[in-house]
Amino acid sequence: MTGVSPTQRLLTSADVAYLVGASFGPRTRVRDAGPLTGGGYATVWWALLDDDRRVVLKLAPPAGTPLLRYERGLCAAEERYFRLVAERAPQVPVPPVLWHGADPAYGEWLITAMLPGRPLSDLAADGVAVDDGPARHDLGMALAALHRVTGERFGYDGDRAGGPTWPAAFTAMLDALLADAADWDVRLPVTADRLHALVGQHADVLDEVRRPALLHFDCWDGNVLAAPGRDGRLRLRGLVDGERFLYGDPLLDLVSPLLFRRVEDEPEHPLLRGYQAAAPEPLVLDASARRRLSLYRLHLYLLMTVEMPSRGMTARSHPARHARLAALLDEELAGLGTR
Repeated sequence: MTGVSPTQRLLTSADVAYLVGASFGPRTRVRDAGPLTGGGYATVWWALLDDDRRVVLKLAPPAGTPLLRYERGLCAAEERYFRLVAERAPQVPVPPVLWHGADPAYGEWLITAMLPGRPLSDLAADGVAVDDGPARHDLGMALAALHRVTGERFGYDGDRAGGPTWPAAFTAMLDALLADAADWDVRLPVTADRLHALVGQHADVLDEVRRPALLHFDCWDGNVLAAPGRDGRLRLRGLVDGERFLYGDPLLDLVSPLLFRRVEDEPEHPLLRGYQAAAPEPLVLDASARRRLSLYRLHLYLLMTVEMPSRGMTARSHPARHARLAALLDEELAGLGTR
């Protein structure tokens, strides 16, 4: 059975108890459990165990569920990401992995410790004005730490889109989205030929990226956990949902935290100040960086458009989202075409 999205399932407390037992043994019992909302891909529940541990259970889509090309194997990818960050960037608060397994009936799942804090998106939805600047400053510092980790190639790991250079990997990522759009019959405001021409036009700035830095990629407010620190101010307590990680230009990680905005136009944003404070080299948002950021916003808006049918959304059922993404895509396309 499905949940809100075709990739999600409708679980019960009994299902969660079974998966916890399959992970930790039959003596481990669930005292309480409930769903976690906010995402549109995996099915996620929290659970309180009888030994007082709070854990998060993430269940992958059922085998055979139609997915975007880069989404294949995301459950295993998330385990790899969390373990990598814990080893190579331990100052970044990611949840410890407790179990990764599979079951003939349920498929693949991941259990991690539950970190404290609430998503910034939930805090904003409360309607109470809060100063989240310190948490966003912390996020900038965390991203700078992640970006010190270097991969073996650009793009996604495994057999997904990647390449020996950043221009090759970025082109492969866009080509995968174009193929997904064709599979799902998603109409885009840009043809493959025009998209390839734009990337070719700006290949010089993409080629300036010579080191495949570890990127989280999906740092929107729903994946950033914050809670009051000792000084009473909101601080970063967790960076979750790392399954979409890849290796590439650190600038790519500055797009999703300021979703639908232009980070280069907000040089005093707490995220940038935190990043500058922790980065080994100064972050220079010059003309080259601005072109790359525009390309990365174009990629993200394409992804968000292409993924709509796989999440049970259409232009008719979600006209506001579709129209907003179309306008944002047009804006980036126009800007890139005149440079």
